[in-house]
Amino acid sequence: MPFSVATWNINSVRLRMPIVERFLTEHAPDILCLQETKCPDDQFPSAAFRKLGYEHIAINGQRGYHGVATVARIPIEIVEKRAFCAKGDCRHISTHATVGGMNLLLHNFYVPAGGDEPDPEINLKFRHKLDFVEEMREVRGTYGDASASLLVGDLNIAPLENDVWSHRQLLNVVSHTPVETTSFEAMRTAGGWVDLMRHHIPADQKIYTWWSYRARDWELSDRGRRLDHVWSSPNLTGRSSRIDILRDARGWDRPSDHVPVIAHFDL
Repeated sequence: MPFSVATWNINSVRLRMPIVERFLTEHAPDILCLQETKCPDDQFPSAAFRKLGYEHIAINGQRGYHGVATVARIPIEIVEKRAFCAKGDCRHISTHATVGGMNLLLHNFYVPAGGDEPDPEINLKFRHKLDFVEEMREVRGTYGDASASLLVGDLNIAPLENDVWSHRQLLNVVSHTPVETTSFEAMRTAGGWVDLMRHHIPADQKIYTWWSYRARDWELSDRGRRLDHVWSSPNLTGRSSRIDILRDARGWDRPSDHVPVIAHFDL
């Protein structure tokens, strides 16, 4: 059976609900994972999602900052809302679903951006980011004997050279510094996770999922980064059929600076 999971940093779910509705109407993933919802749980626009057929909703939100949500057309159950770095931030939620006879554990993450200065000694936001990634080592790409796991979200690190518009010029820019990319890939490998985007798209090809609001013409300058990721347990790679990166969504009305990424499977 075909099955799809989308991830999207929406940068305020209430503000951008019109483009969320457009996305769900046009692409209809089975599950959508949102980050940076900036919305407390009691104000999440659940009715709008249910009207679109996404009746199953798992939320971990807070007022004005951060926040993650997973909405689905199929039944899901909340497994955990893990607190990282003892900060009390809402940056993770995991859910369980039964799909094609498989027990699927789905992690939805929003990793801290890390501020502007790539020095943990003087920038506490960057220190927090590095500590957060280190704690993610405990999240493993396995779940039971005959099941599978996915980890998706805005992980705020572009680990490979072709995940940014200029490797050389961004080496000292937060999201692509060596200390981040090295710890990030070590964490992914230690957890047994497979980078599904690079499983389908070779490392010598550019991939972007984020373009800054600061650019006058984001499309013309095309100075993007791959900050959004889809990882799987190894037993899902053979069932992963393709990855779609909806670049055009960056040009929609009142867009997020991130675009949706859809992972398709044949389960």
